Amino acid sequence: MITIAWLLAAFPAAFAQTAYLESVKVENRRVEKVGGEVRVQMDICLDDLQMKNQHSLQLVPVILSEDGSLEQPLEPLYVDGRIRSKVVKRKEALEDWQTDGERLRRRNGQTQTMHYEAAAPYEPWMLNGRLELRADVTGCAECGEGHETLTTGGILPYREPEYEMAVVQQPKEEVVKRRSEVRTARLQYRQDSYRVLPKYKNNQQELDKVQASIDAVKQDANLTITGIYITGYASPEATVAYNLALSERRAKTFTDYIRQRNPELDASLWHVDWKGEDWDGLRKVVEQYPNLLKQDEVLAIIDNCQGDQDACEEKIKALVPPEIYQRVLNEMYGPLRRNEYRIEYNVRHFDLAEARELLKSRPDLLSVAEIQKVADSYGKDTPLYREALKVAVDTYPDNVTALNNYALALISAGDYDAAISLLEQKAGTDGSLLNLMGVAHFRAGRMEEAEKAFRRAAEAGYPGAQENVQKLQEARELLDK
Repeated sequence: MITIAWLLAAFPAAFAQTAYLESVKVENRRVEKVGGEVRVQMDICLDDLQMKNQHSLQLVPVILSEDGSLEQPLEPLYVDGRIRSKVVKRKEALEDWQTDGERLRRRNGQTQTMHYEAAAPYEPWMLNGRLELRADVTGCAECGEGHETLTTGGILPYREPEYEMAVVQQPKEEVVKRRSEVRTARLQYRQDSYRVLPKYKNNQQELDKVQASIDAVKQDANLTITGIYITGYASPEATVAYNLALSERRAKTFTDYIRQRNPELDASLWHVDWKGEDWDGLRKVVEQYPNLLKQDEVLAIIDNCQGDQDACEEKIKALVPPEIYQRVLNEMYGPLRRNEYRIEYNVRHFDLAEARELLKSRPDLLSVAEIQKVADSYGKDTPLYREALKVAVDTYPDNVTALNNYALALISAGDYDAAISLLEQKAGTDGSLLNLMGVAHFRAGRMEEAEKAFRRAAEAGYPGAQENVQKLQEARELLDK
């Protein structure tokens, strides 16, 4: 009895898989994206290939994705042995049959090279992929006699561009931390009077608010008052000259009243000013009354009032019906009669432990630099780091350094939409912030928006933005179909 093991040992060649690819060389290989397709060119050198007469070797170039999950076969080509080549030609002549790719008869021992060119629709998954050459051998009865694979190397290398952009910046420390609070006191006066009457209407409540504001600063050991600025305003009824004098008297008597209740504050800290009629304020108030009859005409009179304000008020009075002016007088003039006061003070500097606590309750007393130190103490790319930087932006919404650092933190965390939303609101014409917005758009896959932002950054004079435009265009060429 002859066993299979004996047969294999006695006739190893009969059962061995035919291997040809080890004798095939791929030279001058070129794979590139051209428009919407990928083009493959290479020379297949057969000089060392020894083909059996009855064999046919099918070579199929295949594009594979980086992870091997996707593939795109290309047009095949064939190498035939001497007898196999004659069979193919006879079949083509007698059966009107045509092969699906280029064919070559191998002449063993001779120099032979096949130049190969093929194209396929481009897909972004082909980036960083590879090109394989797959071989199938068939014998005289069209039976398969071997399958091989040769990896020719990587194709279409792509790495996300490293865009030129600002890095985390260390904010400049404020040598003197100056702060101020602006508030409004709306006292009630008897007609044509400028005396402060605490018991008249709700004046005591207003005066208590003023004192509470001053006390809050005086009693805080971290703060030192450097000035209290009081400005008086009036509404437009009566003449401009009268209202200017009235706003002066009311500002001065108001200041005197508050000074008397704060005798420990040096006289040099008090500053008084008066503006008379507040037409800018009037416009803002009128805008809040969309149901006012002929609101557009009232606003037009205010906007065009460049000279004689008494004449302007007469124009409002002359509007028909008379109820228009009565509403303006009764409902909109009142908020204009006021004293605004601004308390200016210096804030001492805080150590890290103090700054951490103040970040929760009074971040406005911290400088951007102090908030940055708190953020850094939590470690970059941590949630607490980002939370601290958000507080910096919320507290100092126009500080470019704070905006830059928070946007960078959001981008680093992959929260591109939040970074874009922030920068769309705050970037303005700042080149570095516009450039960051371009990076965020790119990371979010919004190529067109990224290019627009980079171009705006370049127009704003940001160094490197034009180079980023070039990098983006090159990336789009590969990423777009």
